[in-house]
Amino acid sequence: MARSIVLRAFLLLPIAFVAAFLLAPLGLTIAVSFWQRVGLSVRPAFVFISYLTFFDSVRFAVLTRSLLVSIEATVLSLFISYPIAYFLAFKTRPDATRLALLLFTTPFLVNYVIRAFAWTYLLGRTGPVNALLTSAGIVNRPLDWLLYSDFSVLVGLISSYMPFMIFPMWLSLAGIDRALIQASWLLGASPSRTFFSVTLPLSLPGVFAAAVFGFVSCFGESAIPVIMGGVGYQLMGNTITSAMDVLNYPLAAAMSTIVVLAMAVLLLGWYLVFDMRSFLGKVLNWRT
Repeated sequence: MARSIVLRAFLLLPIAFVAAFLLAPLGLTIAVSFWQRVGLSVRPAFVFISYLTFFDSVRFAVLTRSLLVSIEATVLSLFISYPIAYFLAFKTRPDATRLALLLFTTPFLVNYVIRAFAWTYLLGRTGPVNALLTSAGIVNRPLDWLLYSDFSVLVGLISSYMPFMIFPMWLSLAGIDRALIQASWLLGASPSRTFFSVTLPLSLPGVFAAAVFGFVSCFGESAIPVIMGGVGYQLMGNTITSAMDVLNYPLAAAMSTIVVLAMAVLLLGWYLVFDMRSFLGKVLNWRT
């Protein structure tokens, strides 16, 4: 009896933590989104002024742009990170895999804002990238579009979140039963056919998890668009920050609610489509 109570208490701890530090602030944000702004203050109400303001202004175009940029960054990150995860899961020794995964976490010891500022130096007109291109004769003059453009924002988003996307895909790939792949080979399937008919479908839970993480992170980003896109470059993250700077908390809450709803749709899709057991697989069993 006592043991059952203790176990229930331990189960309630994470639930209480999520309720206090995630659900309660989220509920407050949704409530504030319906409040009314009066001068420089707000008062409790139940109006849709903030949502109407958002959808009837240029901010809706920012939402569309944020969706497009986030999708582009996520897709490109998947194309970069999947081969890395595949190589670590199937082509390297366990000790080398552990070392590589550790190395992928080391950039995050440095604040991502500092890393974004480092990119502005690398991609600037007088930076190493332009200097290399001009010295090699590839271009006649420095390229202006390398910085403060859609390209530079994509570089910043991909470099910031792509390493994180490697881990769920590696978990999914590492959990695939090697016997299924060997059976496909014994039946005469080529390596490419085996990949598209066995490996890729079984790794889709990890791919989708990585896509959700990448999209959610890019969609809510606020610092990189300003640092690498320039002062006038707007995505949803820094648009919300701009609304808070002028003390328009209901509008900022409304935009945050819309972002959260978009993220929730993705998470719900992952929950409904994929079984968590298929994502985890046998990740605790290292290859020998």
